[in-house]
Amino acid sequence: MKFGVFLPNGSNGYIPSAGSPVYLPTFEHNKHCAIEAEKQGLDFVLSMMKHKGFGGETGYWDSCLESFTLMAAIAAVTKEIGLFPSISLLTQHPAIVARMIATLDDISAGRCGLNVVTGWNRAEYSQMDMWPGESHYERRYELASEYISILKTLWNTGRCTHKSDFFKLDDCSVLPQPKGEIPIVCAGQSPLGRQFVAESADHQFVLTSKSKLVAGVKDIKDRAKKCGRSVGIYALYHLIVEDSDDEAVRIAEHIVQRADKGAISNIIASASLDTNTGGTSGQLKAALEQNIEEGNMAFMGIPVILGSPQTVIKHIQEIRDDSGIDGMLFSWPDFVPGIRRFGQEIKPFISNG
Repeated sequence: MKFGVFLPNGSNGYIPSAGSPVYLPTFEHNKHCAIEAEKQGLDFVLSMMKHKGFGGETGYWDSCLESFTLMAAIAAVTKEIGLFPSISLLTQHPAIVARMIATLDDISAGRCGLNVVTGWNRAEYSQMDMWPGESHYERRYELASEYISILKTLWNTGRCTHKSDFFKLDDCSVLPQPKGEIPIVCAGQSPLGRQFVAESADHQFVLTSKSKLVAGVKDIKDRAKKCGRSVGIYALYHLIVEDSDDEAVRIAEHIVQRADKGAISNIIASASLDTNTGGTSGQLKAALEQNIEEGNMAFMGIPVILGSPQTVIKHIQEIRDDSGIDGMLFSWPDFVPGIRRFGQEIKPFISNG
């Protein structure tokens, strides 16, 4: 099992609620998260990218540190931990991203990968006149497949010629090349997204309720096998670890009680525009009715593992054994102490089972 940190480079991390810490993202905070994660032996950190937040009383995600710049800075102050910036495909040409990753690969001495975001939140892109139209909902994984093909060609050969509806490259040169393979991750959840992962990605980050995880993992592994590939699967969870189960439940319920209804309403309104059914937007809409452990919208639809260290260890092992996931990506209400407690009181006691 590998473990990672979903860095809080957007306002308030991943909890749209006034019952959780409300803060602006800073490099210092994210640096300390990454350094603590490396100290505790975690495997990677991943930063998201959001170009327009969802407002509300907490200003949820209204501020967001740029992912590549942040990860380059973190690369310079860490030595071992893996680094995954996120690219919103509509905002950067693949030749530019190929060069940014080659630079980050050099800074980090080969520790970087890339998280691919196809983009379902129209408001993020229309404000910059980058929204290609309603067809993007259905064609975004077609675009993503070409994008990744171009990236890999540039990384492997340093040159690419390509012509399609999406991109035109004429003997495009991008040097230097990365020194090794660049792992590609994607959180595609819809049938189209899962097929893209099976065909083009090395890892999938899964945002789904515990009750759907087993079937989802099997589906991705079966799809990848048919493509002659293997895909590592990492499930996304919030962690709330306290001295007792009752205290963890109390904190989680307080977060739900203070949920930022304005921000959540804006999230759902954007998600409802997505015509690509069965994906992340569908998970967010379903989360309005889900309980805390399955992923209530006060937790951005992300399932929550909560309780004492002993309870959390048990739940993590059960999820791993039942689903066959390869790892987990975590978020906390309070990141640095949460990472430290996970590293000291939970990680060493998770059996290899």
